[in-house]
Amino acid sequence: GDDEIPSVSTMITGATADPVKDYLKQIGKVALLNAEQEVTLALRIEAGLFAEEKWAKLSGAKQKSREGREYRIIADDGERAKRHLLEANLRLVVSLAKRYTGRGMQFLDLIQEGNLGLIRAVEKFDYTKGFKFSTYATWWIRQAITRAMADQARTIRIPVHMVEVINKLARVQRQLLQDFGREPTPEELANELDMTPEKVVEVQKYGREPISLHTPLGEDGDSEFGDLIEDTEAIVPLDAVANRMLLVALESVLDSLSERESGVIRMRYGLGDGIPKTLDQIGETFGVTRERIRQIESKTMTKLRHPSRSVTIREFLE
Repeated sequence: GDDEIPSVSTMITGATADPVKDYLKQIGKVALLNAEQEVTLALRIEAGLFAEEKWAKLSGAKQKSREGREYRIIADDGERAKRHLLEANLRLVVSLAKRYTGRGMQFLDLIQEGNLGLIRAVEKFDYTKGFKFSTYATWWIRQAITRAMADQARTIRIPVHMVEVINKLARVQRQLLQDFGREPTPEELANELDMTPEKVVEVQKYGREPISLHTPLGEDGDSEFGDLIEDTEAIVPLDAVANRMLLVALESVLDSLSERESGVIRMRYGLGDGIPKTLDQIGETFGVTRERIRQIESKTMTKLRHPSRSVTIREFLE
């Protein structure tokens, strides 16, 4: 929930002449993460959520059994990983919040709203796509800040019929952001939504503010937002999954699936050549639509989560 990270005010110690400086000092103590560390944390978070669900289903007495205690340990570890991923990215929130100062909201309030967006990003992040967390989190942080500003200022008067379109656009945008590892273009969104690119741009104007790729990031502004966007042509290394033993275990699990199911998963996550494929590319290979591939992927992931299969690889994820 929203209490996953301390509020900005509690991180500012005592009465201070410069609360912003104090907050920056506090959050600066947590080291930034590399891509491999992000994947490791994301795996721990996923294992924790799975364990939490299992633990909650046990009866009172069983929760105290050995099985219950093991689930609890994994669930608590997932919470710690979640907190770590959050705290290591609080600086990203500050750098994005800076852009919205002077528009009717206090800087620390902007940061607090951005932090709520960051929490959502941590909960929704799909590490299997191979993109950096910051690329994905930026969208959620910006969304949270601009929404709070609109709520507070009530300057954006949105026609009722537009609200539904904005929500639909936001959903598709999030999905494509995960698929591509970058912001989708108006043309790509238009294609998914059955509307013209011009209409997409108009809806976006209502729904959010664009961010320039040249927005300075970091305390000295020595890097730009554009630096965070990965080159989509570059090969995405399967950094954390390159562990040989895990791949062997994965192979045995994938062999228990049908040829098409295992083929889709291998291509989707770049198992074998290290290059994850898009739904469209996989669809072309199998001669079906991207929507069909999405269904197969979703169904197969559910199968893979079944204890009979996931037990083979779970020991690597704890």
